[in-house]
Order: sequence, then C-alpha cells, then structure tokens
Amino acid sequence: MKLLITGGAGFIGSNFIRYWLANYPDDQIVNLDILTYAGNLDNLKDIENNPNYKFVKADIGDLERNKKLFNDEKINVVVNFAAESHNGRAMVEPDIFVKTNVLGTQMLLEAAKDAGVDRFHHISTCEVFGDLALEEKRSFKEEDPYMPKTPYNASKAGANHEVMAYYHTFKLPITISHCANNYGPYQFPEKVIPRFVTNALQDQELPLFKSSQNRREWLHTLDHCKAIDLIIKKGKVGEAYNIGSGVEKSVEEIAAAVLRRLNKPETLKVYVEDRPGHDRRYLLDTTKIRAELGWQPEIEFEAGIDQVVDWYVKNESWWRPLLGKGFVENYKKI
Repeated sequence: MKLLITGGAGFIGSNFIRYWLANYPDDQIVNLDILTYAGNLDNLKDIENNPNYKFVKADIGDLERNKKLFNDEKINVVVNFAAESHNGRAMVEPDIFVKTNVLGTQMLLEAAKDAGVDRFHHISTCEVFGDLALEEKRSFKEEDPYMPKTPYNASKAGANHEVMAYYHTFKLPITISHCANNYGPYQFPEKVIPRFVTNALQDQELPLFKSSQNRREWLHTLDHCKAIDLIIKKGKVGEAYNIGSGVEKSVEEIAAAVLRRLNKPETLKVYVEDRPGHDRRYLLDTTKIRAELGWQPEIEFEAGIDQVVDWYVKNESWWRPLLGKGFVENYKKI
C-alpha cells in the first residue's frame, strides 16, 4: 500500500510516519509538506534514508501539482494532517488559515477524487464543536453541531464540511477524526507543553492565561497514531470518529507537572491576559471508536508527560534552533 501523508514534517504527521513505517515496513509513504515554520525535516532524520519513504515539498492548495503527484505515485490512501493550527497566530493572520485549512483541503480532495483513492482520512480537532462550561456534565459526540469560536476552529469546521461534501456528492471514501489536544516528542515549541518545558529549562517565565483553570483533554500522539491506523483499516466510510483520552488537565496543572519534573520553582509561572475567544473546555465522547473499533488509549498521562519532558531535556539540539520561529506574543502580563 502507498500512503500520501500531508503535513508529514509537522508534529503529529512525523510521529505518524515513523509509527506507520515501524508497523508496516512493506508499505510506502510519500510525505507532502510545504515546510512552513512548523514543518521540520529534522523530525524525520532517523527515517530519511528509508527506501519506502519519500519527501515532496509542495502546497496542498496546488491542484495541478496534486493531480500529477497522485498520478505519478499511484496513491492508495491519503491522511491529511496539513493545517495551520495555532490559535494565537489565527488572530493575526486568519486568511492563511482559510487558505490552507479550507481551500487547501478542497484542492486535495479534488485530486483524490480524480485519482480514485481507496481512502481519504482527514485529521480534525475537538475545537470544531466550540467549548463546554467547566462544570458541564456532557462531552462532544460526533454528530454534535459545529460551533467554532476562533478563526482556526472555523477553518477546521469548514474543512470538515468539504470532506463530507465530497463523500455525499462524489462518493469519495472518506473518514474524519476529531482529536483531543496531543502531546509528545517533536512538538513545535510554540505549543503549550514544549513552550513550558523549554522556558523552564532556560529559567524563563511560563505564561499562563488568566483563566488558567480552563481545561483541555490530553492524548499522547502515539495513542492518536494507533487510533488513525484503526480508522483507516476498519472505520466506516463516510463516518467521523472522536479520539480522546478522557484525561482533563488545566494549564495550571500542566505547568505544575512540568516544573515538578524539572525540579523548577513555581515562581516561574506568570499570568497573562486571555486571548480573544479563549475556549473554556473540550471533552470528547469516545464511545463510538471504543465500541466499533476496539481502540483505547494506552499511555497514562502522568507517565506520558514525564516521558515527554525528558525527551525535550535530551534533545536540546532539536528545539534550540526553533526558538523564536513562528511565535506570536499577543498577550500582556496581569
């Protein structure tokens, strides 16, 4: 089987490529990535010489380039990770999010339709559903309406609609997954966990939003990769699946876990103004993927976060050159 992985030089995409080649060594992977600031080929240095791996630098929004790639490579399965994904950046450049996440996805769908692929799997986010009150006694189900609150959330919801439209209109065999917040190795330092770790290692402040009790559901990226694998192999065409751990942690708790592991003082925490549209809480109902596909997360959060902190400690040569790239400092201390 030959897979096209878009955005494969990013955090989750690169982990998925490594996972797939380790578990299916006879399959071939083409990694399509335009290498924005968050795309980093150093994420894949350990497999760059694998004969079953190929990198192509291109934009998913280039329809003719997409068509040629599908034709030349005889792609069977597409896994679309490619996306702009930082809420802070979306406040400053919302047009880029629409261009990549909505229009780019549509151009990829069109090429996949013409090529007659066996499966087009689209990676989405829990954030398309909006947010929950902190004490609300429910979680998001796959069939819940989309109620995005930020330009990033809205662009991902728009992409989901395009993917589903290609299923209903053109019978393209698609699946969608909505995932909780991921953590793991190779995550770009602008994101909260690597930001906290790299700041703490340099004895710099950890910026916490004023509403630092807002909660997120956290999933190790390896558990995410295993869920995508099952959806590709066993998921029902035309269906969406939620992927979550059920483990909720506030930013306050994340900061405490990082500081504890690094034996750093709590005084490194500093509170800053909330960003506009700061969602309170996300939580996914994963009954469907557990019941239909037999998936469940395997990595406990406490062990996983310690493992990830240790990875950043050991891999300063990876993250040090990335500091300052792509960061959007649009907050004020309070």
